[in-house]
Amino acid sequence: MIGLLATRFAMGALALARAAAPAVAQTVAITNGRVVIGDGSPPIEGGTVVIRNGRVVSAGAGAPPAGMPVIDATGKWVTPGLVAGFSRIGLAEVDGEEASNDGGATGSPFSAAIDVVPAINPRAYAIQVNRAAGVTRAIVAPSPAVGLFAGQGAVIDLGADMDAVTRPRAFQFVEMGEAGADGAGGSRAAAHVLFRNALFEAKEYARNPSGYGGRDRDALLMRLDAAALAPVVSGQVPLLVHVERASDILQVIDLKREFPALKLVLVGASEGWTVADRIAAARVPVIASALNDLPASFEALAATQSNIGRMAAAGVTAAIGMIDDNDARQARQQPQYAGNLVALQKVPGATGLDWNHAFAAITSGPAEAIGLGGEIGSLRPGRHGDVVIWSGDPLELSSAPEIVVIDGVRQPMDTRQTKLRDRYRSLDETERPRAYQR
Repeated sequence: MIGLLATRFAMGALALARAAAPAVAQTVAITNGRVVIGDGSPPIEGGTVVIRNGRVVSAGAGAPPAGMPVIDATGKWVTPGLVAGFSRIGLAEVDGEEASNDGGATGSPFSAAIDVVPAINPRAYAIQVNRAAGVTRAIVAPSPAVGLFAGQGAVIDLGADMDAVTRPRAFQFVEMGEAGADGAGGSRAAAHVLFRNALFEAKEYARNPSGYGGRDRDALLMRLDAAALAPVVSGQVPLLVHVERASDILQVIDLKREFPALKLVLVGASEGWTVADRIAAARVPVIASALNDLPASFEALAATQSNIGRMAAAGVTAAIGMIDDNDARQARQQPQYAGNLVALQKVPGATGLDWNHAFAAITSGPAEAIGLGGEIGSLRPGRHGDVVIWSGDPLELSSAPEIVVIDGVRQPMDTRQTKLRDRYRSLDETERPRAYQR
């Protein structure tokens, strides 16, 4: 039914998308579906979502405007597109082939100044695969290579065109904990001194940019690195900090005493539940790894699947991310992780999330954490027109996207994998390569 009724919506846009050229946003109403706003509120039965000029006009109960093209989503779930809470999508193809991996720069003299935008490849295979799985936006971070600061991350859309960047230089990313200690000379103490010194130098640069000498004087930061950190210190740009151990989390939060304007976001935070009251009191959001349930390292000895649920119960704003979890490719697993958090509610002694908040943890949660909740992550009016129509409950493994819309443009659902499947599923025996012939 959907495929037939969506024809008017897809005319022209699909062909343009396949050609990787900008497509024209459509005006359409999606009706009669189970509509999920994505903000933690319950689904709306028989709801209507209206998209005009690439933006959400309305979502909720009620009939569509007269004369508007309609997609009948009866029996389907209609949700905002998924947001990859922490990823490196578009920065790497094959891990074993260094030339295809732009995640980190081991030989660069720069750190905080590195901007991922020039390295993002909108035609990366991972973008196709995750788009077909309902992921419409991604928070993309660089990998640290030298020192603490990895550089400036971006928010991208996964549309089938070459204009991927939604927000360049959206945040700064820094490694603390074990990785930070290694990058600072071998100890956490050295990492925190280096971290604080960098923030002080950034403040110095902001006070007098022309007088900042960089490494040619006493400063450790290059001029461009200091310039990149200046808006972080002033609170204009969020600072995403990867920490896992509880003591490291508290040390990072304590930085707000010296630098009160910092907009901190904790990433990973495997032991966050043990200091959840402190995180909540500091009003620091967390983009956590949902399945860190075993002590895989000495900084995650208290890891548990109940981490996100317990932090949320303590008042922490917690979302799901993919750091160090095949984060260049597998953001499509986030619905499974969110579904696991729902299932945890039935496990004695465990703490999970209800369905509404679990789904928000992979949509509006990451968006709100980095200050883009007013643009992406939900079907509230004015947000980007990112909509997914699912065959069933999106947190169930048996469900799949049937239509994916980004900025009001219907997206192709084929990938390299589906093309290979279709090619070889019905291959004539005479078309087999000679090596496979008897």
